[in-house]
Amino acid sequence: MAKIHRFIDNFNLSGKEIEITGEIAHQMAKVLKLEVNEQVELCDGKGKNVLGKIKSISKNTVTVEAEKIWTSEKDETRHVSLFCAVLKKENFEWVVEKATECGVSEIVPVITTRTIKMGLNMDRLIKIAKEASEQSGRSFIPKIHEPISFDQSLEMAKENNCNIFFDAGGESVFEKHCAGRRAEHSNSSADEYVCFSNTDSPPINIFIGPEGGWTEEENQKAKTAGFKIASLGKLVLRGETAAVVATYLSVNMK
Repeated sequence: MAKIHRFIDNFNLSGKEIEITGEIAHQMAKVLKLEVNEQVELCDGKGKNVLGKIKSISKNTVTVEAEKIWTSEKDETRHVSLFCAVLKKENFEWVVEKATECGVSEIVPVITTRTIKMGLNMDRLIKIAKEASEQSGRSFIPKIHEPISFDQSLEMAKENNCNIFFDAGGESVFEKHCAGRRAEHSNSSADEYVCFSNTDSPPINIFIGPEGGWTEEENQKAKTAGFKIASLGKLVLRGETAAVVATYLSVNMK
């Protein structure tokens, strides 16, 4: 079966024929070299999708004839917001790409005490999230926030009932989750991460620190705010690895 290419943009998907111009038309015609009668999938990034067939290709325009239209309510199992310290080099861009593929809903860059890199190319991050959404078959593009301070991130997250602050000194989230499962089957209670096992899939905020880790002051502020302090196991993960693993667990663990 031939691959159906998927494109996400601010398309007007209301008509029977959709005219595509600009960068995406160039990508279709010149880069991917798609041809008339090939099927493509279009999404407006807000849940509306069209499966269509290329009707014509001109110098600057590709026209797609809609064959099937549907609306996706959501494409994540639960709403997960990743509060990630800004990482150096291209590592934060990698986090945006892979966390998007894992199903993250929002990404909030956080400036911490030990943050080394301060500047981010927001336009590039948004483009990375869009392309990763296309690649992974999502109907929604995660929201990429402007960078905020650590204190601002605590304030932003405080209204949520499930905030998990990942730190090497915390208790393993795997042990907590399994303890909760055992307790569930034995009709007893356990101090487990209900946000992972709750069937109602509540929103989760997860916090990942910088290369040098959280400071003791930041750790204490998170505890004071009532956040759950957790680790991802005995091994020490790089910041970008921890961000992706934590996102995947938060989105998919039940």
